[in-house]
Amino acid sequence: MPRNIVVTSALPYANGPIHIGHLVEYLQTDIWIRFQKMCGNQCLYFCADDTHGTPIMISARAVGISPEQLIEQMHKEHVADFDRFYVEFDNYYTTHSPENRRFSELIFNRLNEAGSIVKRNVEQTYCDNCRMSLPDRFVRGTCPRCNAEHQYGDSCEVCSTTYRPAELINPYCATCGATPVLKTSEHYFFKLADFEKPLRDLIAGGYTQKSVANKLDEWFEAGLKDWDISRDGPYFGFKIPGEQDKFFYVWLDAPIGYMASAKNYCDENKLDFDRVWNSSEYELYHFIGKDITYFHALFWPAMLMGAGFKIANRLFVHGFLTVDGEKMSKSRGTFINARTYLKYLNPEYLRYYYASKLTDTIDDIDLSTEDFINKTNADLVGRFANLASRSGPMLVKRLDAQLGQLDDKGAELIGKLTAAKGDIIANYENLKFAAVVRTVTALADEANRYVEQNQPWVTVRTDLEKTRATLTAVINAVRILTIYLKPILPKYAQKVEKFLNIDKLQLADVDRTLQNHKINKFERLFERIDKEQVSAMIEESKEAQSAGPPGPVKAEAELAEPFKPECSIEDFEKIDLRIAKVVKAEPVEGADKLLRLDLDVGPPPGRQKTVLAAIAQAYKPEELTDKTVVYFANLKPRQMRFGLSEGMILAVGTGGKDIFMLSADAGAKPGQKVL
Repeated sequence: MPRNIVVTSALPYANGPIHIGHLVEYLQTDIWIRFQKMCGNQCLYFCADDTHGTPIMISARAVGISPEQLIEQMHKEHVADFDRFYVEFDNYYTTHSPENRRFSELIFNRLNEAGSIVKRNVEQTYCDNCRMSLPDRFVRGTCPRCNAEHQYGDSCEVCSTTYRPAELINPYCATCGATPVLKTSEHYFFKLADFEKPLRDLIAGGYTQKSVANKLDEWFEAGLKDWDISRDGPYFGFKIPGEQDKFFYVWLDAPIGYMASAKNYCDENKLDFDRVWNSSEYELYHFIGKDITYFHALFWPAMLMGAGFKIANRLFVHGFLTVDGEKMSKSRGTFINARTYLKYLNPEYLRYYYASKLTDTIDDIDLSTEDFINKTNADLVGRFANLASRSGPMLVKRLDAQLGQLDDKGAELIGKLTAAKGDIIANYENLKFAAVVRTVTALADEANRYVEQNQPWVTVRTDLEKTRATLTAVINAVRILTIYLKPILPKYAQKVEKFLNIDKLQLADVDRTLQNHKINKFERLFERIDKEQVSAMIEESKEAQSAGPPGPVKAEAELAEPFKPECSIEDFEKIDLRIAKVVKAEPVEGADKLLRLDLDVGPPPGRQKTVLAAIAQAYKPEELTDKTVVYFANLKPRQMRFGLSEGMILAVGTGGKDIFMLSADAGAKPGQKVL
């Protein structure tokens, strides 16, 4: 009996483009859904842009547009990127929607009425320089548990512990680098510990993978803490009912976006939302990355329990993507946006490569550029496309494009291929895509050996019917292998379906044979890729990152933002540029990019100020002593993580070693005004 299934993927944040790291999750989910549909199951795939929070507000401000304009622009870009990688959502929506507001308020009110929400005063980080309360991810510092530096204000990427920003050691504002202060404010908290017993039962019942369950046991043993679900304004999001300047924390309304997307789809398609989302008639599965396990394995199901909504049947968690064995890097060009990839390479190459690596574990997967090239050429071109190209053109040209009957040898080959169906179905179902790929490549090798043994290019000169029987077996092998690969390679499958002159392939078609059938003209299925294509893609990624992002920046980006709102001539006239002389230059301990400069800014002679300048990669300290520089004299001093900076020297360049200080004539005096 066909199954009814609802599937979600984690919501990408509407603050930047989709990159190849994001795509691991969406391609994994899409492959699984396509497999379910090929089995004859009804499968609905819901997702949305995660659109709320301070990063959205600040990024919109940086480019001079409203948050609503920013998220609309990013939504269009995200949809286009997903479409071009053949990710088929039934509904790709937004968390900034009336449906999401209604569900957020409904769940909050139900939890509040049940006594699962409490209010208490808390100390929170506030940046005087930015004039705003700092969300968790806008504070960086040293982890209070393992002492790893430069960690976010809510969790440590090294030891995975969670904490409040105020618990960080040596905290600093991720936007400007200033040391935040603590201010007291009343906040709403969700009493997560009240749900410990049902959460333990849920995890013990197989809600997620064993390795994830083991990690959750650590968090249970450490004790579940109340969760702060409110944020003070200014904030882009939904106001809490009855409040004037308090908003739902983005992590409260983000997962509710799954429900909102489903509700929007159901309303548009005249379906009963409660039946689709909240009944036992439909199975429900979430796909997420391991970095958001705490929220999806604890907070989210606890909220649903308390509010009377169904919990997912399973939570599937995957690992991160590394490239050539290392974390994705902007400087190395391996932080590759989806759009950049598509300029150089076929999206199905990446779909196939990820599938060849993905398992049911949370282990990270590595994209080795050399292996990526070799696997694409060896498998997609050398095994699968080659099998079709060795049979199709010969049938069309020499045998009137007409298939015949399978002979005994052909039937034996097809029997081997069809016998693998059960294992392939089980491995797809259990997210063991790498096992599917291994099986299919082995079967393709078997089919290619059959071609070598029967040599149709020889027999076509002497025995056309024997050749027809051989090629009939090869074409049936192509068809079966294509069925097995179709969830991974949907466009390749479409080309094969057209070439074979058949309807859309389903898994049930594995057990049928194609005989006495006319095929169409063969067209090339894949092209080889070479190292130069991949190298060019990486080089462009380096260039794009060094030039600065074309759109909104992330909250944790470098201290400067790429775009600022327009200023008037009156604003510009406030700038006081003067000559200064470098008295002393020295490295700043713990900062790779900074030098501490003591400047003689005169008059009176000898008056000094200290500036922290991000020029350490371009200049050695000993090169700077006695140099005359241009100095922003009336810039307000700023307390940064590494000390107080009392001004700014002027320089040009794109960063790193490409920085050139503006200097003055040797005769210029400290304090002299620059016109």
